[in-house]
Amino acid sequence: MLTTIKNKFISLLQLILVLIFIIFEEIVWEGIAKPIYEIIHSLKILQKIEMKLQHINAYIILIIFISLLATVETFGIYAGMLFVSGKVLLGLTLYISKIPIAAFTFWLFRATEEKLMQFKWFKWLYDMMTTGILWLKSRKIYIETMERLKGIKDKIKHSVKVFKEKYFAKDKSFLTKIKQLYKTIKASLKK
Repeated sequence: MLTTIKNKFISLLQLILVLIFIIFEEIVWEGIAKPIYEIIHSLKILQKIEMKLQHINAYIILIIFISLLATVETFGIYAGMLFVSGKVLLGLTLYISKIPIAAFTFWLFRATEEKLMQFKWFKWLYDMMTTGILWLKSRKIYIETMERLKGIKDKIKHSVKVFKEKYFAKDKSFLTKIKQLYKTIKASLKK
């Protein structure tokens, strides 16, 4: 009996961790933060800054990185508190506003990773976090959830494709009728 409850609790905890990770990775990172990171990374001025960062003391980089990371995480925690307290719009605004800072922080990490890894405690934390993520991704519940999400994504993509082909192909009558209606309205407004 106690073992069954323990197993159910562990499964529930794994499910919660997997869902949080998937929401962060698939929606926030892939959909929002990664494109911002790529824009940041492609800026010529930041490429010049990347070169200059290589000449800055590792302790200064560590302080800047930790300050940015602490700010981002504080915003995230406070946004969560606002959600829970019923201030959903304010929480969402705060969470969305932290995403560019998080993308910049990730850029800074990638640009100065070698210097940050000089600190043994930092490298240990990074390795532990990486190990935890790999462990989470190896869980059966994660793999099954990702397979389901992939199936849902594929169905949505297929539905959008069918919808576009049905209504917005150049030779379809629906699109022709909409264009004709637009021209008729435009012509009648000119009179």
